[in-house]
Amino acid sequence: MKQPCLLFHGFTGGPYEVEPLARHLRERGQLCEVPMLPWNGQNQQQLLTTRWEDWVQAAERHAEQMTATYGSFDMVGFSMGGLLAAYLSIRYPVRKLILLNTAVIYVSPGRLLNVIRDEWKYQRKISLVKAKSTPLLATWQFTRLVRHLKPELSLVNKPTLIAQSERDQVIHPQSARYIYSKVRGQRELHWHARSDHLICLSEDAPMLFKQISAFLDKE
Repeated sequence: MKQPCLLFHGFTGGPYEVEPLARHLRERGQLCEVPMLPWNGQNQQQLLTTRWEDWVQAAERHAEQMTATYGSFDMVGFSMGGLLAAYLSIRYPVRKLILLNTAVIYVSPGRLLNVIRDEWKYQRKISLVKAKSTPLLATWQFTRLVRHLKPELSLVNKPTLIAQSERDQVIHPQSARYIYSKVRGQRELHWHARSDHLICLSEDAPMLFKQISAFLDKE
């Protein structure tokens, strides 16, 4: 019986960011939970009214549910979801941890804002005025979350797979090296040369999914 898996999407993203990986894991016989989290990009009002502490509490509720239902579980976190996944792995019975383009060192807040605005305009066809106001407030909470959770990485002591896109336009590739140097226990680092930030939707995704399968199957 394979372990169930909890997958977290990134800041202002949604389940679509990790859904291709969840599909792959389900085909392997793993049960996957891919919740829509309060830092998603669908609900602007929620983004404006929630703080980074609320995001941590929401993440904990999902981990509590997984623990109560299944006992131990595997954990995948993409981008900002990676920081929360690492945080949960210290406090809950996470068996293996997978961190994809995890937000530790982002390219620059300005560049992050531009990427978010472009994505929002593209996905929601919303006005730029709206796109400007929401990310600014939410991005402030995002930077605070990174500042508070980054020190937690040195407490991570679970088998960890770190994957990083070399062409990531949001998260600096140095993030992966930083995480690799901080987490303890068995760990592996994989670079993906043809991927941008959305690694599960990239050309490198099939290779990434193979690496994840091999990692999860290791005794």
